[in-house]
Amino acid sequence: MKRPRVPITVSLPSNLAESFDRLAKVEAKNKSQLFREMLAVYEQRRREEQFHELQRYGVKKAKRKGVLTEADVEKLVFQDR
Repeated sequence: MKRPRVPITVSLPSNLAESFDRLAKVEAKNKSQLFREMLAVYEQRRREEQFHELQRYGVKKAKRKGVLTEADVEKLVFQDR
C-alpha cells in the first residue's frame, strides 16, 4: 500500500527560507501546501515550454519542406486521398 504523503527535506539559503516562510504566511498556507502549489506551477511551465519547443521544431521542419500556410498543410493531408 502506497503512503499518501512522503516527507522530503529541502535545504535553502536563509534568505530564501525566510522569503518562503513569509510567502506561506501571506498566502495563509502551510509550507507543504505552498510547496505543492509551487511545484504544480513549475511543472505546468515545463510542459508549456516543451510544447513550444515542439512547435518550434515543427515550424523548422515545415519550412524546410516548403509548408508555410494552412493551405499547404491541407494539400499534404489530402494529396493521396
